[in-house]
Amino acid sequence: MKKTIIIIFYSIVLLIPLQAQMALEEGTGLFHQFQNIAERHDSELPQIILPGILIEGPSNLIDLIVPFAHKEEPVLLEPRFSLIPNLVIPGEPITVVYADHFSQGDSFQAVLINSNGRRLARAPFFSFTQTSDGQEVKTAVLGFPTTAGSGSFIVRIEGGGAIIQDLPLEADYRAFPSERIVLDERNTEIRTTQDPQRIAESEILWAILMRTGNEIYDSGPFTSPVSSTRRTSHFGFRRVYQYVDGSTDTSIHAGIDFGVPTGTEVRSCGWGRVILARYRIVTGYSVIVEHMPGLYSLYYHLDSIIVEENELVSPETILGYSGSTGLSTGPHLHWEIRSGGENLDPDAFIARAVLDKDEILSNLKLY
Repeated sequence: MKKTIIIIFYSIVLLIPLQAQMALEEGTGLFHQFQNIAERHDSELPQIILPGILIEGPSNLIDLIVPFAHKEEPVLLEPRFSLIPNLVIPGEPITVVYADHFSQGDSFQAVLINSNGRRLARAPFFSFTQTSDGQEVKTAVLGFPTTAGSGSFIVRIEGGGAIIQDLPLEADYRAFPSERIVLDERNTEIRTTQDPQRIAESEILWAILMRTGNEIYDSGPFTSPVSSTRRTSHFGFRRVYQYVDGSTDTSIHAGIDFGVPTGTEVRSCGWGRVILARYRIVTGYSVIVEHMPGLYSLYYHLDSIIVEENELVSPETILGYSGSTGLSTGPHLHWEIRSGGENLDPDAFIARAVLDKDEILSNLKLY
């Protein structure tokens, strides 16, 4: 009776170690080794198949031997990338995608660079999903600043002190209107006094906004935190503050102001975890919710807060009720979204999911 096997055997190597190992290198030379063994044992020669070689060997030795497997090395795909969208406007989030076979502990960041080589914004990568062919997919939500202008840019992927890939990006022009806000004595004092408490609160805020977690609570799209559509100030407006002494100062409005009466329910714009829920001098009663690594929504000037820090929330969760606390000229809700510390247009997060799995996987390509 003949048997068929697919590999070389340790027991044969034990019988004729040097010859068998040489035969492994010489390919068909192993056929002669088995012939000699068969003649000494007066045995039938069963077939043994090696990769590309058909040889025969003694059947009474087959049951004594242990297979030595020939294993093909896996074929590793080239790294693939994408930018969604690849044509942006100031204030819009960019989903940066990097797919590869990563080592444990690898960390990367996406950096926006203008034509002069200036680094404008950055965002960390985090693990998102896997491709059907086994590549891990990492994503970063990179903010395009309202001050970046238009033209040609580069999104640079960095890791381990090296440049991984530069991805070309184009940006359209976007105009931002200006507005003048006249402040009374109380608001002038809040904005101009160098209060140690105010400085400490600012440091705590920026420590939160620049922190990167590892949980994806919501991939979007987000929903509006209030049902009202009345807006008293829009994202990106260039503001001129006029103080009681007639002097002025400027800033950029980082979010959207909804003109709602005091006591209006304010809900989370998506699933997440409450990172901050407390009173601050400038923003009054404030809530910050983390939605994914490095991406946060902020709710300012509330009249009261009903959630606690570290609490998990959904789009149905009431965070608190609108008001006019902190630096405010009237009842409203200020809502903003930040990624990597960069303030972004909340409407862009309502318009699309920044982590759309199908869109991300279908846009991967070689560069």
